[in-house]
Amino acid sequence: MAAAAQIRKNFNLFLDGFGFAGNVEEYQAPTLAVQVEDFRAGGMDTSVALDMGQEKMEATFKLSKIAAEALRLWGVGQGQTFSLIVRGALEDLDGTVKAEVFTQRGTIRSVEWDAVTAGAKAGVSLTMDIREFAYDIDGVRLHDIDVLNMKRIVNGVDRLAAQRAAIGI
Repeated sequence: MAAAAQIRKNFNLFLDGFGFAGNVEEYQAPTLAVQVEDFRAGGMDTSVALDMGQEKMEATFKLSKIAAEALRLWGVGQGQTFSLIVRGALEDLDGTVKAEVFTQRGTIRSVEWDAVTAGAKAGVSLTMDIREFAYDIDGVRLHDIDVLNMKRIVNGVDRLAAQRAAIGI
């Protein structure tokens, strides 16, 4: 029985090469969603969802300190992106540990400060627009998305290869 499989026991976050071990409280990976449009034509009893491309990706993370290393990356010039890597440890009930890695590039869109309160930790939440995203478990790449280069690879299959070929990219 696979009870208590892949429990995330710990994680660390690296932004533009700077590690935040001990100061990262939370990370929310981008939602992977296909943008769909319902289509129903004559002779169809109901509509079908048509894949119209992928929805915009964003990631958020919360730091338990006012981190100049992160804050200096907000509002940078157009075209400048930064790496955001989150490494997790997934452990099974039998003690087997697998590495989980979220790798992404993008820009920091927003900074949300915790309320300023005496005697409380000073934290900040950041939202990052993602242009490139990859997800690996134990060295196996499950997702590899590159928005600007029109790639959406899932489990080794490039779902956009035929479209790129058709339009000459």
